[in-house]
Parts: sequence; structure tokens; C-alpha cells
Amino acid sequence: MYNSKKIGEGMYKLAEDLFPICRSITGNGVRQTLKIIQEEIPLKIYEVPSGTKAFDWTVPKEWNIKEAWIKDSKGNIVVNFADNNLHVVGYSTPVDKTVTLLELQEHLYSIPDQSDAIPYVTSYYQERWGFCMAHSARNKLSDGKYHVYIDSSLADGSLTYGELLIPGKSEKEILLSTYVCHPSMANNELSGPVVTTYLSKWIQSRPRYYSYRIIFIPETIGSITYLSRNLEIMQRNMIAGFNINCVGDNRNFSYLPSRYGTTLADRAALRILEKRQSDFKRFSFLDRGSDERQYCSPGVDLPVVNIMRSHHLDFPEYHTSLDNLGVISPTALLESFDLLKECIETIDKNPRYKSVYLCEPQLGKRGLYSTLSRRGSKTGDSKLYLNILTYLDGTNDLEDLVGLLKKPKENIQNAIKMLLDAKLIQRI
Repeated sequence: MYNSKKIGEGMYKLAEDLFPICRSITGNGVRQTLKIIQEEIPLKIYEVPSGTKAFDWTVPKEWNIKEAWIKDSKGNIVVNFADNNLHVVGYSTPVDKTVTLLELQEHLYSIPDQSDAIPYVTSYYQERWGFCMAHSARNKLSDGKYHVYIDSSLADGSLTYGELLIPGKSEKEILLSTYVCHPSMANNELSGPVVTTYLSKWIQSRPRYYSYRIIFIPETIGSITYLSRNLEIMQRNMIAGFNINCVGDNRNFSYLPSRYGTTLADRAALRILEKRQSDFKRFSFLDRGSDERQYCSPGVDLPVVNIMRSHHLDFPEYHTSLDNLGVISPTALLESFDLLKECIETIDKNPRYKSVYLCEPQLGKRGLYSTLSRRGSKTGDSKLYLNILTYLDGTNDLEDLVGLLKKPKENIQNAIKMLLDAKLIQRI
């Protein structure tokens, strides 16, 4: 039985469990995150070795961190990774030395106009070290010597991602993609994986026509690596896809289209958004910021859209410690779950059909049209059959036909069944 309260609370509880983990694009934090999600759904976990080529990119060395801090000349800890894992620049190299305040400042990051926020900063592809802190605390640092210590490792390892393939009646697929590569941030990081986890549970529990490809990956390098290993089958089978991130806060929904905004996923997203929240925010593909960049890139051309609550351009807590568990809520997570679920149902339960024959097929010999020509003979069901056939070019689904023909859905469904039984149309 569908229990919305239980689903909302379950997603929030999963976010709470995942929040303390220090994640990056590689490393044990990603593995730990995927192992916890694996307790909810049967993920298959893959490891791609460092140095593996993925189009123009290379899987980087694996990064892990145990401890990090800054101590002043009196031995007082002024920054401690144990307090908040955003305090260390991601992919920082090991360091253990004493520096002056002037030298330390060259390795510190803060946000002047958000003085109490710790920024999220990372350096994936150039070796450096650094710390992040609230600007208000940075301003209180006094002249003197500081002991900086980062116990991290940067070595050959692997990139880790999770995949769940759910078969349907058709080999054609719907993609759900989310990322698991940011440290302790709730909306930007964890809302996507927890909503995707519960969507996976729901998809598994119901009859379905299409198959589903559901992936939990590091952003950018993860999607590029995944595409380099799966592009051919994805281009052959994918009919729609949704990139899922920033879906946990209480602000209005936002829609970011595929590159040209004309795919089945675009149409489903717009249909449901307009029905559920007419004042949703529309963005251009020029405002892209997540893995839709890779899925919709030239030569890849997959039909992927991004439905969010707050787009990162409108998200004041974005990439800071302010993006904590108080930013998301069970209610907002559930609303996002329900909206994405309805988008999926719109595609899965509103199939597209295509006429088998060129020109009008002969309906009379199949008992679908009067064999006596007289005024008014093209009425009733026979006219509906012909009107449906007129629009079955493979681009319109059931909801489109209802809008085009201005007829009740039930009448159109019955007519489609008759045309299918007569083998005049086929589902595509």
C-alpha cells in the first residue's frame, strides 16, 4: 500500500544516514554511500581503475582522507576536519608543516558575503592543499605561526559507481541519473540519491512497459566514464531520461530542458509541471550545471532533462555548509518523488503508436468502416479511427491525442485497442 508519509520520512532518514560521510569523485566515501544505498535497492557496484581513458578524460587517482586540522602557535585547533568535512579542500594533498599567517592565507577559502558559511571547494585535476572556513572566523586569525596537517592519500585506485537495471516488457529504457560525489550537503548532494533510491523501489514494485537504467555516479567524470562504457546501448534504447539533483528544499520546482527541449522527457516534464505547479521556473539549456551537460552533448544526444526544486543559480546555500539537513524536509522530498513518479508514469502509461500502412488503410474490410458510401457514412467510430490514424506518426502519445482530437480519453483508448487488434497500428 502506498504510504506517502512513510516514503517522505524514509527518504529523509536515508539522507540523515548519508550526511556525515565525506564523499568526493573517488574514494571510500563513495563506496560507503553506495553500500548504504545497496541495503535499500539491489545496486551493482563497479570500479573503474585510475588511468582509464574516457573520451577526452582520464579517471583520476583515488583520494581518501583521515584527519586534518590547523593549530595556532598555542596549540589551539582553529579549523578541524572532524567538525565539518567541508573544512578541507577536496583532493588536498598531504601536508604537515608550520607556516606563517601570510602563507596560510594563500591556502584558505571563505565567502565574504556569507560570513558564517564554510564553502565547498575542490581541486580534482591539479594537486594542491587547502582549508575552507567561515569568513567571520578567518577574520579573527592573528599573526603568528600555524601548524597545518592533512592526513590524506592520493594514489592509484578507482572510480566507483552504482547501477540498477530493471527490465520491462520492452528493451527501450528510461534513465534516472544522480550523483554521489559531494561531502556533507543535503539538497545539492543527498536529495538526488535518496529520491532516486525510493523511485527505484517504486519502479520495482509495479508492472512496467519500459526498462529502467538507474545510476548513482560521481558528477562529470562519472557520467563521462559511464557513457564511455555504455553509450552504444544507451543511444539504441533510451527514450527518455531524468537527471535528479537539488530536489529536497521547499522552493518552487525548476525545469532545465534537453539541448533543444523537444524530447519525450521534455514533453512529459512540462505536462506534469504545468499541471502541478504552473509557476515553476523555466531555465535554458545555457543554464545547465549538472550531468545533463554530458548526456545532451553533441554526438551523445540523449533525451535527458533536469527537474529540480532550486536551480543552483537560485540556491543561496549552494556549495556551502548552509546546505544542511534543515534545508530539506520529508514533505519536499515527497513532493519531488511524486512529481518525478508522475513524469515516469506519463511516459510508461502513455505509449506512442505508429500507423503500419502508408496512406489510409482500408478499414471497411476489417469491419471498422461502412462498406456502403452515402452521406454521413463517415461518422462515429469510423471517423475517430481515421482521425487517430492521421496523428499516429510516432510523435504523439495518448495524452497528445486527447488534446488534439478533443475526445474523452476512454473513447480514444477503446479506438486504439480496435486499431491494435486489427494490426493497423503498432506501439513504438
